[in-house]
Amino acid sequence: MEIYDLWFAHCRISDRLKIDILKNFQNTKDIWMNFIYYNKPIDIWENHNVCKKVSQKLKAAWKKDNLESMIEICDEKGIRSVNFNDELYPYMLKNYDDSPAILFYIGNLNKLSKNLNVGIVGSRKCSIYGKNAAEIISKEISKNGINVISGMARGIDSFAHRGCIDSGGYTCAVLGSGVDVVYPSENKKLYNDILLNGCVLSEVLPGSKPLAYNFPKRNRIISGLSDVIVVVEAAERSGALITAGTAAKQGKTVMAVPGSIFSYESKGTNKLIKDGAFPFTNLDDLFELLNLEYTLKPVKSKENIDILTLDQKRVYDVIGDTPMHIDDISRITNIDIKQLYELLFELQLKNRIICLSGNYYVKIHDKDSIIN
Repeated sequence: MEIYDLWFAHCRISDRLKIDILKNFQNTKDIWMNFIYYNKPIDIWENHNVCKKVSQKLKAAWKKDNLESMIEICDEKGIRSVNFNDELYPYMLKNYDDSPAILFYIGNLNKLSKNLNVGIVGSRKCSIYGKNAAEIISKEISKNGINVISGMARGIDSFAHRGCIDSGGYTCAVLGSGVDVVYPSENKKLYNDILLNGCVLSEVLPGSKPLAYNFPKRNRIISGLSDVIVVVEAAERSGALITAGTAAKQGKTVMAVPGSIFSYESKGTNKLIKDGAFPFTNLDDLFELLNLEYTLKPVKSKENIDILTLDQKRVYDVIGDTPMHIDDISRITNIDIKQLYELLFELQLKNRIICLSGNYYVKIHDKDSIIN
């Protein structure tokens, strides 16, 4: 962690002004040397009153003892910083004047700029349909080497991160709190799992609480980092729609997963499609927009894996396109629950069905499912 980055982040001026300053200097230490050490007046704008006020605020933010104490805490927690001029700063964010001048992060930031990024966002109060869609989309794109970006909020965000982690992919959580503050607290395990291979980042200072006004701001980072934004479920007024609106202003492609006309949590996504967002009907839709060819990654199989036993076929024939709970499968097939679990697992290995959240199962088809 650079003390000069931390100082610059503390300075109470807009990111636009901070980026203007950074563009005129090599780094935050260079800025500090000029305006704190050598006490030179800032003089990069025509408006001298602005120059004077910015110089005053830069000096007011230099509280060495406080900054050094905070550096120690950050070092203990593994928190690092990156400023707009650094090579490690995500290149996709350099296209916007209101991007964060300083980012704080924990974990691996490198992969953000090396792979394609898909943002997956949606409702906190999501349905089973939304949870399953988020998980499946996230798992499949991760298997194809695409990063998943989301906000680690309750609901769709969490399931998007989890799907990526479960498939061994890279995911980045953009927080509306300090990178060391887990919100919601129930996501502590998810937070730790993200850090095993991915990263969490935030523009707000370490230790900052999840204040309401931070979340709309962080949404511009999610969309800015993403090549495509996929909205899975969203009510008529939701943070996911703010992200989609910001993405559209940034010139990003927005996709929306169609939902039931009777579902409150699908009103926002259905309206996005009505207003011109690309409908997400299967993964081929997304991969076409990314100019990639989607490849279903098969489970490693043995010889004759496609041949079903009589018991497997009995279970397979009961499961359809609508997710079915294991209790209903057991009731219809009259198969002992222990044996049923084994049969369901075998069918998953044969890539005939998938298990969704809450012990629901659904068939995989060749060309008409969400996977294809």
